[in-house]
Amino acid sequence: MKASERERSAIDSLYEISSLVSKIDDPKEALRIILDEIVNALKPNSASICLLNHDTQLLELEVAYGLPENLNDFALGLNQGTTGWVALHGKPKVISNVAEESRYIALRPNTRSEMAVPMKDSTNVIGVVVVDSESLDAFDSSDLKILSLLSAEASRVVSRLWLIQQLRTKANQLESLIHLGQRIAGQLDSATILRSLAQQGRQLLNCHSCAVFLLNQNLDTLEMQSMVGRSGSLKRIDAISLSESALSSSVRRGKQSEVENLRYVDESTFLKVVQREGLHSMLSSPLIFDNEVIGVIAAYTDEPHRFNNDERKVFGSLATLGGIAIHNARLYARVFTTEDSLRKNEKLTTLGMLAAEIAHEIRNPLTVIKLLFESLDLSFEGNDERGRDVILIGEKLLQLEAIVERVLSFGKTKQNMNGYYDLNQITEETLHLMRLKLEQKKIEIIFNPIGQSIKVEVNKGQIQQVILNLILNAVAVMTNGGRIEISTIEKDQRAHFIINDNGPGMPVDAQDKIFESFLTQRPDGTGLGLSISKRILRAHRGDIKLEASSNKGTTFSFYLPIN
Repeated sequence: MKASERERSAIDSLYEISSLVSKIDDPKEALRIILDEIVNALKPNSASICLLNHDTQLLELEVAYGLPENLNDFALGLNQGTTGWVALHGKPKVISNVAEESRYIALRPNTRSEMAVPMKDSTNVIGVVVVDSESLDAFDSSDLKILSLLSAEASRVVSRLWLIQQLRTKANQLESLIHLGQRIAGQLDSATILRSLAQQGRQLLNCHSCAVFLLNQNLDTLEMQSMVGRSGSLKRIDAISLSESALSSSVRRGKQSEVENLRYVDESTFLKVVQREGLHSMLSSPLIFDNEVIGVIAAYTDEPHRFNNDERKVFGSLATLGGIAIHNARLYARVFTTEDSLRKNEKLTTLGMLAAEIAHEIRNPLTVIKLLFESLDLSFEGNDERGRDVILIGEKLLQLEAIVERVLSFGKTKQNMNGYYDLNQITEETLHLMRLKLEQKKIEIIFNPIGQSIKVEVNKGQIQQVILNLILNAVAVMTNGGRIEISTIEKDQRAHFIINDNGPGMPVDAQDKIFESFLTQRPDGTGLGLSISKRILRAHRGDIKLEASSNKGTTFSFYLPIN
């Protein structure tokens, strides 16, 4: 080919390569077209493009022309062969006779001359373009200039396509994080959250597998909760001691840690998984809530890999979301446990009150019987069996009286169970306990405490039970969300608690009976909450009442004396 024709062909190839940015999305496909254009411009017998793998620091063959088909896994180290030398030094090289070049590595037996040019982004070598000929002295300075121009344009195109691909990956990762946050924000089941985290972690980093570990109560052992690979869930392993795990760095420092080669880590428990799955590199991020590490999420690759800053950031964001979701699920479980305990306590309290009422009713006639029996002054002579019966009846009457007294004493509030507490603080602690349930039910809570503390002498647990019951009753009727407003005030040497909701109200015919036992308007209610609350408050020398109820809402209030 004449020089002028070669130059025109090179210009056409340069134009075709530069236009790839607007035509093609896939860098691999762009490399194939780039190599075709280089072959059209220079007419070599064979050609190839190798790209530098920054994880392995090897030049890997990406596309080839005229080379044997069994070179798919071909790779060269830096400074290995002509290609490696060009990549290491970032300089082009023309070899007129490969037989005289000691670095040359033959891939085709008929090659006589070679030309290699580095591909660079703004600062670093990203690959090497190589063309070969079966003729000696096949390439001159003009050929080198053409190949350098084409390689420079190819580098710009590939770098731009990589950047676009990275931006799309980031957008997809951000979208995935948003969807995950929305999905697990309302999720209450811990097992589902843990599996979702492992699945999303594997997808975000496009890695072999991802696992979630949680710290045990003693904070010295990590227990695997979920591990997901490409084919689904992987078999769990026994708990890992922090003293023997590479994950301990993330737990103790509260920061991400990376292991480039898991095979060199002395971690006997997890080594079975490493060998079974062929794992190589790991990135771990701590699961943190309120500055406290509660576990670790770890991503694993089955090839050598260095996690870049973008991967670290997105994985850290996933860990942050996971820590919040896991903590919320735990709190929500505690709310339901507390609510269930409250319902059980209501039933037990009612049984106690019923027993006390029965004992109270028995005591009066029993006292009359005992007095009348003693007044009879029954006595019998000698060995009359009736004398023994009189003694036995007297003993049994005393035994019955003692049983009644024990039942009545058991139902009394022990004075040593009381203490001085701030009603505002009791309310705030109760609202903190209920916050997740309120968020799930989409109920806004407004608390307007009085400016100063209101000290009352109470059994704290019982007063919290009263407040919890009032809030739960309000939540139960506001099925489509709503608002609850709570206030505390001090008036007439009394601490007043006022709760108002914007629910549908209660039937007018039931408002006068709401404090009666077993009266309920809800199919899941026991009808005990308000009656128990009233008894608790009266035992504290206070009281509760329904202030108002209509289709615009319901207001309750109770008071306690300030000593």
